Amino acid sequence: MSAIFTVSELTRSVKNLLEAEFPFVWVRGEVSNLARPASGHIYFTLTDGNAALSVVWFKSSQMSAKPVSKGEDRINPLTGEIEEDDTTPTALSGAGIEDGMEVLCAGRLNVYEPRGQYQLVAELVQDQGVGDLAVAFEALKKKLSEKGYFDEDRKIAIPSNPMRVAVITSPSGAAVRDFLRIANTRGTGSEIRIYPSLVQGDLAPANIAAALDQADADDWADVAVLIRGGGSLEDLWAFNTEPVADAIFRARLPVITGVGHEPDVSIADFVADKRAATPSHVAQELWPRRELLAQQLDDVDMAMNRAYANWLLGKGAAFEHLRKALVWLSPERKLERMEDRFHDLLNRLDDAGHDLLHDKQMDTKAATERLERAFGTRAVDAEGAAVANLTERMKQAMERLTDNRTRDLELAQTALTGLNPEAPLERGYSLVRIERTGEFLRDPKEVTAGDALDIRVKDGRIGAVVTDDNNDARE
Repeated sequence: MSAIFTVSELTRSVKNLLEAEFPFVWVRGEVSNLARPASGHIYFTLTDGNAALSVVWFKSSQMSAKPVSKGEDRINPLTGEIEEDDTTPTALSGAGIEDGMEVLCAGRLNVYEPRGQYQLVAELVQDQGVGDLAVAFEALKKKLSEKGYFDEDRKIAIPSNPMRVAVITSPSGAAVRDFLRIANTRGTGSEIRIYPSLVQGDLAPANIAAALDQADADDWADVAVLIRGGGSLEDLWAFNTEPVADAIFRARLPVITGVGHEPDVSIADFVADKRAATPSHVAQELWPRRELLAQQLDDVDMAMNRAYANWLLGKGAAFEHLRKALVWLSPERKLERMEDRFHDLLNRLDDAGHDLLHDKQMDTKAATERLERAFGTRAVDAEGAAVANLTERMKQAMERLTDNRTRDLELAQTALTGLNPEAPLERGYSLVRIERTGEFLRDPKEVTAGDALDIRVKDGRIGAVVTDDNNDARE
């Protein structure tokens, strides 16, 4: 029967076995996921493209590497011999190590028990040049740049607040959960369709490209989203491959990427129409905050209310202008103006008559005085009688003229009264207006079946509709 270990016991046994088997090793690989916490220790991952090894380089083991002049003696850490060849790799300081470097690490293996993870505790780190992955990255970047994959003028604007979103990712990863969690709190409600894909490993590039091609062919979404959570350079390498870059380049949909964390930049990010720092940041880029949308809605509502109030004011002013114009053009006002004009002319005629009479009287008096001086009293009396006769005749003529003008005035008043469109209403007649045209009905042929009529009588209005029977009767 096999022994039953606790986790601590099993981990400690593995630790003892591993550290005893590998007391000191040299490991070559490429640096990725470099971290420099405030403690001064350095943590990174060594990889060769097929496997990864966690490395911790404690502050006490880090050395300040000094440049060695050509021909100066140096100790080769691999052999312990003194060499003059300046091609020997230089030992790095903690400040000199960077992501993408190819390095040679010397140290001991141990097991970090709290996580059950084995790691290399580095004692010495030497620069071996640029790593294979970094070289491959830069080569592909240069190639695609020359082909125009990164040109800004070919990129499509990402729609704001899209209603349909195609997400290419692993359906079981943390990235899609973070994306959906943020999407659920933003925007006005959108449809999200997951296109499942591998996002790590040798099969991932073709898988990602096929999923993106399918989303593009479906022609359903407003935007395509390409997301993956954080990981090592090897974990994210699928997004640094040409098949994925080609799929993004040929996509008709706008594509936004959110791969890894803020420092992680992939070839896919360069080709995509927009790059977000993380999967969560993609959701923040696509959909605005709902409180911001609510504020914008309030702004639009207030603007509409102001516009409607201004529109009402404008229509009210136009209505008042038309009302005054209609009052001025109404038959009643026209009759009033004609009556005012008539009285004015009558007064002017009366004034002219008085002025004429006064002038004639003054002329008569002057003539009388001349006659008296010329012919004496008898002649003056005779002339006076003649003048009196003329005066009487003139008076009679003025009376006849006044009577004639009075009769003319009465006739004009009678005519004006006859022109009043409401006068017949007093005698039992009615006015019929066609609502469709606004004109008064004068001939049955002016209406057809179904026309609405407005019938005005002395004390009010009556609505009516022309029927077929009436039309038949009319015809």
